[in-house]
Amino acid sequence: MSQYKYPNKVPFYKFLFNSTAINKNPIPFYKKWFDMHDDSFSVISPFRGRVILTRNATLSKQILQKQHKIYHKSKIQTKFLSKYIGYGLLTSSGEYWLKQRRLIQPGFHKEKIKNLVSIINNTIREQVDKIETDTYVDLYPIMHELAFEVVAKSLFNYSAEKKTLRRLQVIIEQLQQFIVKEIRQPHKKLWYVLKGDIRYHMKLVKESRDIINAVIENRKQSKESHDDLLEMLLNAKYEDGLSMTNNQLIDEILILFVAGHETTANALTFTLKLLAQNQDTLKKIQAEVDIVESTNSSLLDTILKLKFTRSCIDESLRLYPPAWITDRVAVKDNQLGDYFLKKGTIIGISIYELHRSVSYWKNPDDFIPERFIEDNQRHKSGYYLPFGAGPRLCIGNDFAIYEMILVINEIIKRFDISTNNNVIKVNPLITLKPVGLQLKFTPKC
Repeated sequence: MSQYKYPNKVPFYKFLFNSTAINKNPIPFYKKWFDMHDDSFSVISPFRGRVILTRNATLSKQILQKQHKIYHKSKIQTKFLSKYIGYGLLTSSGEYWLKQRRLIQPGFHKEKIKNLVSIINNTIREQVDKIETDTYVDLYPIMHELAFEVVAKSLFNYSAEKKTLRRLQVIIEQLQQFIVKEIRQPHKKLWYVLKGDIRYHMKLVKESRDIINAVIENRKQSKESHDDLLEMLLNAKYEDGLSMTNNQLIDEILILFVAGHETTANALTFTLKLLAQNQDTLKKIQAEVDIVESTNSSLLDTILKLKFTRSCIDESLRLYPPAWITDRVAVKDNQLGDYFLKKGTIIGISIYELHRSVSYWKNPDDFIPERFIEDNQRHKSGYYLPFGAGPRLCIGNDFAIYEMILVINEIIKRFDISTNNNVIKVNPLITLKPVGLQLKFTPKC
């Protein structure tokens, strides 16, 4: 082992001793150890082997971009996650992932997303109509419902009944909660088996797949044409002219549901809360929205013109990135910065801490959207990674940004928003979830 070199080690007993608190929220512990050990530390886990955690931008860029072929997604994603949400773009790796990415990528090109913009905006309007006004309401459930509806309509348009989609939404939420428990507490796996938790959640997996399979079969038998993502997936052809099987379609659709609505709901919740807390910024957005609204622009032009709105979303994604951590595993011995890692080493990149590091950001804990207006190259930097980086950059990043801009635009047009406190609590699960954030929506005269 002497030939290998790792960051300073945090003894495993510290993780074990604090396991309950870490399971609830690991971020404060990671921050403390990052501060102590120069942005990277290691731990030897009896369950995972040698693990490194880092918030170093240079190491992150090497892992995600420059040497991405050496660092694959770990078993945490390819095995644990795929068991529940399928072997799709998020959870697959190697040649199969590349084959799927090439097949699906064209469907998420900006030109294709233009065709979905009216569906997205109509769905947003329907959901914003339902917001309770003149009282403080829990924000996340509203954004969760809205984002789910946008993904469902964009995927299936009107091919699935509301009751069916509602059931799918409940199942996905339950699966995500259990996945986190199983990943963070591997020492309890036998208990989960004996208690029947794993068997119960695998039944939910089967039910979710049956629901999506029925939608696929109904669409195949239908003679109607729908300009939605399901149609794109059904029409996509591999180089040999074959299409995806139903199982492959289900895998990709489940991934789109999980990755496409949870992350967006989180981001919208954090963004609206930050705007309500920062009234000067909110006034700037309101002025921009009023100006753009007066031009009677098309939806796509509206999105492009709302530049300050976009910068507010970017800054919110910096402070509260929904994909707050990502991991990779070294598939062979390799030099990583000043370290030399053994094959099989797992590396966790804390995007949350990277986005708040004083090494890369001035006043990193402050909400300053102007930083993205003043320096539009930040999107291309190695230290701003809300959608990941490299070849595995989130395939739906443009879709998500378009949706978020349209949501903020619609809400700001209709309401004055306010908050009853300046506290933002988070729950770092698979995604970074907001906790207990409330807003008041007051209709404009």
